Amino acid sequence: MDPIVKRERSTVRKTAFITGASRGIGRAVAERLAQDGFDLALFARSEDLLLQQAKDLSRYSIAAQAFVVDVSDQAEFSQALQLASEKLGQPQVLVNNAGVYYTQAVDGHSVELFREVLETNLTSALNACQFVVSGMKKLGWGRIVNISSISGKVAEAYGAAYSASKFGIIGLTQSLALEVAEHGITVNAVCPGWVATEMARAQLNDEKWCKLNQLEVEQSEEIARLSVPQKRLIQPEEVAHLVSFLCSENARGITGQSINICGGLSLN
Repeated sequence: MDPIVKRERSTVRKTAFITGASRGIGRAVAERLAQDGFDLALFARSEDLLLQQAKDLSRYSIAAQAFVVDVSDQAEFSQALQLASEKLGQPQVLVNNAGVYYTQAVDGHSVELFREVLETNLTSALNACQFVVSGMKKLGWGRIVNISSISGKVAEAYGAAYSASKFGIIGLTQSLALEVAEHGITVNAVCPGWVATEMARAQLNDEKWCKLNQLEVEQSEEIARLSVPQKRLIQPEEVAHLVSFLCSENARGITGQSINICGGLSLN
């Protein structure tokens, strides 16, 4: 790379937008990108957690601002994205992590819940991508990382809406990667397996989920752990390190990929 370009970039503050930033994987990603020197726009519904997260990240001498928003509401989310760009500038990095999960059999599945999952997990990612791409094209550089799941490659029983949304994330990732490749923008999906987060533990301890999967609630988390070849749940920080690498200049040749981080679970 031309050294003059390097000097010009170093004078520009780096900004990353992260959805679902208040807990779990999103929180870990925010922590890691703060360490990487990014100013951060943090989007989530949990106001108390999000405000505390923004306050905690100030120790890295970066700007972190919280935007309390329901990303499934397109108008509300678009307004939050615009406000974030006005306060922090156009982002060079976008991490789409916001997600919800509901246990329901396809037979009798609530259409309303199905739509809610798709709007939160998939449509919000489309909306955010649409918002950031033009600025990234003008810059000639950008990184988009969409958090999918291994359930977006092999469907999960009784989680049809979740699996559909995560399959969709991979499709969106591949299509957008092709569209923006010549502009110096990479678009990748990260596909975690069982991760030690509140959302995963809520699923594993949900009586309805356990009953449908013929598991005892008291044993389900241990069974999940043992189903992983490494015999452990992935830590959110591990996912965050992978996201950090994909957002770096060293990952410029990686685009349109869906990368598993699951301790070997996808091999079963």
